[in-house]
Amino acid sequence: MMKRTARPATRRAEIQRLYQCYTADQLTLAASSLLRFLHREQMELTANQETVERLIDRYEIDETARTDRAMTFEGFHRYMESKDCSVLDQSHTVVYQDMDQPLCHYFISTSHNTYLTGDQLVGKSHLDAYVSALRKGCRCLEIDCWDGPNTEPVVYHGYTLTTKILFRDVVTTVEQHAFEVSPYPVILSLENHCCQEQQVVMAQYLISILGEKLLKTPLDLPTSGELPSPNDLKYKVLIKNKKIRAPNEAGEEAASREADESEEEEEGEEGEEDEGSAEPSKFWSLRKQKKKVKKVMVAEALSDLVIYTQSVKFTSFSHARLHQTPHQNTSMGEKKARKLARASGPDFILHNQRCLSRIYPAGSRTSSSNYNPQEFWSIGSQLVALNFQSLGLPMDLNGGRFQDNGRCGYVLKPAALRRSGQGNSASSLQGPRPTQLLLKVISGSHLPVPRSGKTLDSFVRVEVHGVHSACRKNTDTVKNSLSPCWDASMNFSVSDPELSLLRFSVRDQTGLLSSELVGQYSLAFSSMKRGYRWLPLLSREGFSMDPASLFVFVWCS
Repeated sequence: MMKRTARPATRRAEIQRLYQCYTADQLTLAASSLLRFLHREQMELTANQETVERLIDRYEIDETARTDRAMTFEGFHRYMESKDCSVLDQSHTVVYQDMDQPLCHYFISTSHNTYLTGDQLVGKSHLDAYVSALRKGCRCLEIDCWDGPNTEPVVYHGYTLTTKILFRDVVTTVEQHAFEVSPYPVILSLENHCCQEQQVVMAQYLISILGEKLLKTPLDLPTSGELPSPNDLKYKVLIKNKKIRAPNEAGEEAASREADESEEEEEGEEGEEDEGSAEPSKFWSLRKQKKKVKKVMVAEALSDLVIYTQSVKFTSFSHARLHQTPHQNTSMGEKKARKLARASGPDFILHNQRCLSRIYPAGSRTSSSNYNPQEFWSIGSQLVALNFQSLGLPMDLNGGRFQDNGRCGYVLKPAALRRSGQGNSASSLQGPRPTQLLLKVISGSHLPVPRSGKTLDSFVRVEVHGVHSACRKNTDTVKNSLSPCWDASMNFSVSDPELSLLRFSVRDQTGLLSSELVGQYSLAFSSMKRGYRWLPLLSREGFSMDPASLFVFVWCS
């Protein structure tokens, strides 16, 4: 690696400095020098003469240089600003992972109360929320179903002032958009409060609207007993709901049809701190009292549509080992899941090696805020549900996690969270020694002017989110520049590289202790390329801010 010297003030000047270091006072960069640059600086150790020839053909437009198999500075600059120099490994922008493993071996992008566009009390329900989630790669959608007038089931957050939409319209929207961005299965997680008559109507809509996309019968698979794989279930919609159990010897089929709300119902958890004032807390207590009056009797027509995703109540890990099959899954609130993870982490991981588990935000999060999903991915939970309408760190990390594997909504869990056997725990994700990450935040380009119209005083915050902890570091603030040069070095010790996420955020220093987000970008540590790289910035809403970007240097040992 070449000796570091004082850095120029612009990205183009920085790239020119790199170019001059490898041209050896020649006018163009020879193919052999370009190969040396790829090996030494970009850590592209598999690059060879064929790689260099391809880059010259792709980025060099000067005919003389092309004939000489060399690069001018303009060609080199085009290469350095291209996707070939993105911080995101371009081989991860398509589906590259093994998609033939059981569903329980994947993290699955999951939405909570998908229909809502705002808070949990008076927010608006809208079909666009389903379209938005699906276009972001979400593969598990939630539908809260309630009895509506004229035998038309409705979707809303029960016993609140949220608006209502028709169940049939939700199913139609899913049918139209389910496989726009990913061919892999969509799971419809039903929170079912309907009477049997309206459940029959629900089943009829699912069958008639989804047609061949709806999985209605088990697949003919050689590995009977295991969950099928994403490849097995391509272009299929699965229904996640309670299911009628076979009657026991006493003929108590009626009892098996009945399931109280606590099995799947999402509600506030005792002892959890409320986010707002006492009013939401009082409101939530009243809502819980109303809900507990009602019992749900599962209609046979709806039960028959539940194939591989049967919702059952979680009792204990020992009970699940003895009685729960891979085709049965559990849902639990974040507080309960957190307690179990802390008290019985290895058991939780073992459980998630053969069964699906869904974690959802506490009912006290009336503003639709989110928890940090990393704490539940670290125990192997597949369906870590978030409020997709709520912006901030949790959804940024979710976007970084599911940017991997072609944004298809399924990411293969690390081997330590998939393999069965004794001694599995979150610590098994750690290597024999931590990976040392050296990161240089060099400069920014084309940063946006603040909405306030004031000058931009920017700094970059880099966060590493691991299994047990998160670490963050800031650059110094550069005043009044839309193309700032920070030239800041940071060192991180990454103990769990297979599961860690990085988040870059550019912030505007608005006061001594205050700042506002300008743009952000998150990605999996395992998807990060080494060397001199640029990374795009996304808005708070997750949309591209092109051409706004950062220029960084990444080194790992």
